[in-house]
Formats: sequence, C-alpha cells, structure tokens
Amino acid sequence: MTEQTSSVAGSRSYSVAVLGGDGIGPEVVQAAVKVSQHCASKYGFTLHMRPALVGGAAYDAVGTPLPAETLSTCRECDAVLLGAVGGPKYDTLPPALRPEVGALLPLRKELGLFANLRPARLFPALASASALRADIVGAGLDLLVVRELTGGIYFGSPKGRSADGLSAVDTCTYSRTEIERILHVGFRAAAQRSRRLCSVDKANVLESSRFWREICNEVAAQYPDVALTHMLVDNCAMQLVRDPRQFDVIVTENMFGDILSDEASMLTGSLGMLPSASLGEASSAGGRGTFGMYEPVHGSAPDIAGKGIANPLATIISAAMLLRHSLGEDRAAEDIERAVAEVLDAGLRTADIAAAGASSVGTDAMCEAVIARLS
Repeated sequence: MTEQTSSVAGSRSYSVAVLGGDGIGPEVVQAAVKVSQHCASKYGFTLHMRPALVGGAAYDAVGTPLPAETLSTCRECDAVLLGAVGGPKYDTLPPALRPEVGALLPLRKELGLFANLRPARLFPALASASALRADIVGAGLDLLVVRELTGGIYFGSPKGRSADGLSAVDTCTYSRTEIERILHVGFRAAAQRSRRLCSVDKANVLESSRFWREICNEVAAQYPDVALTHMLVDNCAMQLVRDPRQFDVIVTENMFGDILSDEASMLTGSLGMLPSASLGEASSAGGRGTFGMYEPVHGSAPDIAGKGIANPLATIISAAMLLRHSLGEDRAAEDIERAVAEVLDAGLRTADIAAAGASSVGTDAMCEAVIARLS
C-alpha cells in the first residue's frame, strides 16, 4: 500500500499510520481506508494515510516484526490502524521474533497504550448468528469491555522457569496508578452510555484483586451518577452467557479482560464484526482526542488471505472508533456505523455471517456497499 491522502482545501488535517500486517490484514485495512477517505471528503477533513510494515510481513522484509521505521511512523501520527499479524509460518520463530510477541506487545508498550476498548454489539439483522438463543441475547445487545492492557500477570516480574526445569512462575502486579487510570476510563465510558459499570475481579482469592476493588470504590466517589457493581470473574463468565443484557460496561484487569472480551465476542455471531481500540493518555498531535491503535478482533486468517472473501466490517467499524476517539470526528464515525447497520439490514453478508446455503458477497463488494450508504 502506498501513502494515500484524501485532501480537502483548508480542512482539518490528520495523519494515520496504516499497518496492514499479515494474512487478510491488508485486504480489510484497505477497505477501511477507502471508507475513511470517503468520510473525510464528505465531512471536510484531510487524512494522510501512511503505510508501514509490521508483523510477519515486516519479518520477511527486514528480519524483525517491528522495524524502527514503523514505530517512528506511528509516533508521528495521530492514530494507528492495524489489520492483523501472525500466522503458522512464524510459529517456530523465537518468541521475540513472532509477530504477536515481537510486534503487538512492543507497540502497546512503546506507544503507551494501556486501555483496550472491546465493544460487543449485536446488530439486529445478525441476531440469528449469535452463539446464544435469541431470547437470551435479545435485540440490540450492546456492551463494552474495558481491559487494562499493560499490567498484571502478562508483564509482572519475576517471570520464567526454574534452573532445574521443574517449576515456572508468572507474577501479577498492579500499582495504584495503573488501576486508577483504567478505572477512570471505565467510569467515563459508562457515564456516556447507560451509567452502569461492573468491575470484575477475583477479590475472594487474590490480593491484587482486593487492592483493585478498594481503589475502585474510592474512584467511584468521583462519578456519583454511575451505578457501580462488583462481580467475581468466574461469575461474570457465567453471567455473560446466562444474561448478557444485564451488562453495559465491564472494567477489569489484563488477563480477565483478555478472556471475557473473547467470550463476549461470541454473543455477536462472528469475530468478523468486532472492532477494538487501544488507547493511551496523551492527546494526539493533530487530532482532537486520545492517541490510539485500532484493529479488528479477528486474526490474520491466512487460509482465506488473497481470496477476496474476508469480512471487512470489523476493520471499518474500528476506523469509525479511530475517527471518534483520536480525531474527534464524531459525525463521520456515526455515519459509518449507521451505514454498516443499513448494509446488514439490506441483507448483504460475507461468508462468515451468511446463513447456511445463502449467498454472500466479497470484501470489495461489502466495502462498496458501505460507501454507497455513506453517499
């Protein structure tokens, strides 16, 4: 992908790092870029799309999954749009060279991305595709998982195996600062939605969770209009499949959020429909919001790469989140989300969300259908 610009004279101007990555990543990202550029022209702002290598594609080209040039490009931009990384081809590499470990984790760390927003929205037109019965998920299911992204057991020290190879250790560590800042993200998100926040922990067993719950109660005093509840993670996992509509915003630590957000994704029927945002603290240079990296939840799906059948909607909705959270272009973001809903209401389906025996459209056709609704 070459650098692309949608230019409007005298308009607001933003730069976006575009990391297509591996497998179907470049295909779905290109669709999201087309939709974003159409919105830029419609709403009077300019997007400078700056492509860069990441993941297996970067390893193949320069021997590292995260080149210094890519990291530099990301830091110079207002936001990052990421496709997907990884694939079986790279599974035998040393951990530091595998795309997931050598690219995603360093990107989050180096860019200061600590808050992962994972919305799970069931479009009414896709109710029959949910893993749960219609009477359980209901119409209009819309919940948000806010996951702490840079602390906890994934990053704690000490970590490793004993010299004799008979034991291993991972340490779960959280500081007050880390807990407070993710809780503020959760409370602010809840305040903009239905004013209900569920904080998930394991306070009956873990000291770090008891610490989390104490701080959560302190922070709650700053948000008197938000109703706070606490729930143990095992109960939350059960409640998500028993009665998911009881939740609006869930906030939790790194590992719990990793697991629960994937569970919640199955409520919507397909990973191909789920966007995500990973946000930092600093405001973007040219934008009007928070710097972030935006990506679909699905993986690189190398088995269908290049066939033109991948579902681009999760990436397109991720681009809408980018416009809203990092660029402050709320009208454009809402327009994209409306267009996606209308396309689904009209009956268009890619293969992953089509009913058995029903016809489906490819990546490009779905992209063009969304653009047609935007026009």
